[in-house]
Amino acid sequence: MFKQFKTFRVVYETKNFSKAAELLFISQPAVSTQIKHLEEELQIELFIRNGRKEVVPTKQAQILYQYLLNLSDDWEEVKQALHKENMARETCRIVASNTFAVYYLPDLMSQLIQQFPEVTFVLDMNNSEEVLDKIEKHQAHFGFIEKPLLTDIIVREEIQTDELVRAGDFSQALWLVREENSGVFHYTERFFLENNLNPQKMVIKNNEMIIKCLEQGIGQSIISKRALPEKLNWQPLGQEYQRKFYFIKRQHIESVQLSEIEEYIYRYFLE
Repeated sequence: MFKQFKTFRVVYETKNFSKAAELLFISQPAVSTQIKHLEEELQIELFIRNGRKEVVPTKQAQILYQYLLNLSDDWEEVKQALHKENMARETCRIVASNTFAVYYLPDLMSQLIQQFPEVTFVLDMNNSEEVLDKIEKHQAHFGFIEKPLLTDIIVREEIQTDELVRAGDFSQALWLVREENSGVFHYTERFFLENNLNPQKMVIKNNEMIIKCLEQGIGQSIISKRALPEKLNWQPLGQEYQRKFYFIKRQHIESVQLSEIEEYIYRYFLE
């Protein structure tokens, strides 16, 4: 049954039997057979097949997926309890959007490492949508995002204000912009609209690359004031260009120690 649950989870996330088979290192017919047996065991339809490789999850599949995510965490906790004497250090996985990861997270981590020396911390950086996705899929415990994203299973708390500014060589027509899923993209598009601009753009999916280009005299951009090098030319954009950072997590926390880390993060930013 656990094998079928694992196969179901991968099919649900990929929406594709062939991709699931590749990730599981089994054949596509084996994936189809396991899903069919699981549907027979549960007496429900999990995926709507339309004659192609792609499938659409049913409402029952959505419910099962959420329960399996929690079951996965509970099972890991059971295994840790059974092997407590040989248990390794607890791991806390934190994922953050670009600006927060580079300019805010290091200060927080210096405190977390001191407060929780027995915990192994694993850090990752993605855009806001990817951070939310990793939290939902139990690939990280805590996340920090630059956009007010929310789902039914995610708890979100506003923790920090970040000022955006215009920086670079204002005489140049070229603008360095982040990708559409980036938190700062919305503000850049707002600036273009407010100033009736349709400029030449270079899309760069990394704040540090943008700053290095600006330092070399390449174009202009809207970036976090926190990221400004000392000698870079810049101008403020006003109150409307102050964005919020958010702390997100799942409603269910897997262990007492992770709950303590969560409480410390809240105190660090909100007190």
